[in-house]
Amino acid sequence: MEKIDAFEKEILDAYEKGELKSTSPSKAKLAKFKAAATATFLKEKRINIRLSTPDLMDIQARALEEGMPYQTLIASVLHKFVSGRLVEPSPSLAFRSSGTRQKRRAP
Repeated sequence: MEKIDAFEKEILDAYEKGELKSTSPSKAKLAKFKAAATATFLKEKRINIRLSTPDLMDIQARALEEGMPYQTLIASVLHKFVSGRLVEPSPSLAFRSSGTRQKRRAP
């Protein structure tokens, strides 16, 4: 088991002491959750997109790391972007570069 932080420890302790009470969501919240789930998995349009070979290879590698098909990863990234939930990567992450930008800028 991975180490847990203080907040997680507090929740686990409360659960083990029987202090937590299970509740059901209201009908309005349940309807909202169902609508969000339906919208997430609704696939009604198909698009074609051209990507550079290095970009596609990087996407496929990242999808493999995440354990999902690369098309699913692309759809997830696009969904996060249009819903305003796409976050910038932390500076500590290593970027994979194909070197295409440097090659294009070189005289």
